[in-house]
Amino acid sequence: MTETASRPTLEAVAERAGVSRATVSRVVNGGDGVREPLVERVRQAVEELGYVPNQAARSLVTKRHDAVAVVIAEPETRVFADPFFALQLRGISKELTAHDNQLVLLLTEGRDDHARVARYLAGGHVDGALVFSLHLDDPLPGLIQGAGVPTVFGGRPGWSDGTRDVVYVDSDNRGGARDAVRLLAGLGRTRIAHITGPLDQTSAADRLDGYREVMGDADPGLVVESDFTPGGGERAMRALLERCPDVDAVFAANDLTAAGAVRVLRERGRRVPEDVAVVGFDDMMPVAEQTDPPLTTVRQDIEEMGRIMARLLLRRLERRTADGAAGGADGSDAPVVLPTTLVRRASA
Repeated sequence: MTETASRPTLEAVAERAGVSRATVSRVVNGGDGVREPLVERVRQAVEELGYVPNQAARSLVTKRHDAVAVVIAEPETRVFADPFFALQLRGISKELTAHDNQLVLLLTEGRDDHARVARYLAGGHVDGALVFSLHLDDPLPGLIQGAGVPTVFGGRPGWSDGTRDVVYVDSDNRGGARDAVRLLAGLGRTRIAHITGPLDQTSAADRLDGYREVMGDADPGLVVESDFTPGGGERAMRALLERCPDVDAVFAANDLTAAGAVRVLRERGRRVPEDVAVVGFDDMMPVAEQTDPPLTTVRQDIEEMGRIMARLLLRRLERRTADGAAGGADGSDAPVVLPTTLVRRASA
């Protein structure tokens, strides 16, 4: 048998710091009313002894679990195959870790999972939720609202009933799409097609709107709906070539779609960009750089979007802790829309 060293106790920290046990408890559990010099002595003793606060006791004082749910309304097969989600999760994780919060990942394989997620959120396991990749008919927003947890959304939500205070982080999808199509038109291309994402998601719908704002009354046959995947890009490109064989440019709704389109163009003997110029959206590494030729694309800072989502939620939780409010939106909770940037490479 091996004898393990006992964990440092509150009493040991109090003795090291020269203060009472009650003072140590208030400091480590986030309570108020302790003078700064004493706070510093307690923190130094905690560090020297390697004391780890009891999370259950801390939660009783702060009413916080220091855990945040990240809800992605997509099946795991897509989440783990698409680097978009890895980048957004990285940004969220960095921000939560910097504030000593844990990330709890919840995925939805289908509608049967929605009630499970809602029960978990309502069960008091987490302080708040970050939710993204919603679809227009998704019941999750209503279920999450019913669970009563503060929430920040990734991407502009699609509802417009005006009944919810919505905080979200998004990119300028419409403006980025306009920049992409204007570039192609400026290159002298006249048959500019668009391969969309799933149009029950606002990001895809906004990019289609940006395309239409530049193209006006272009041939509707030049627009093909897809699903943000390489396979979807391949299928859409084949359909485009059959429907509009004179296509000379493609704006794809994301980089994975663009990569699939480029593969089909190569198979059909179409040179990129000489015969057909291609522009993507996202600027995801390594997809954009490893496509042959490397993709011209619209860059959105996906990792920063995740960081800002987490930052906004943590601010709401701090206010909720400080004033006992329900965490509703206020003037500092305005939606954030990040700018996009056109990145030129060899495909256009």
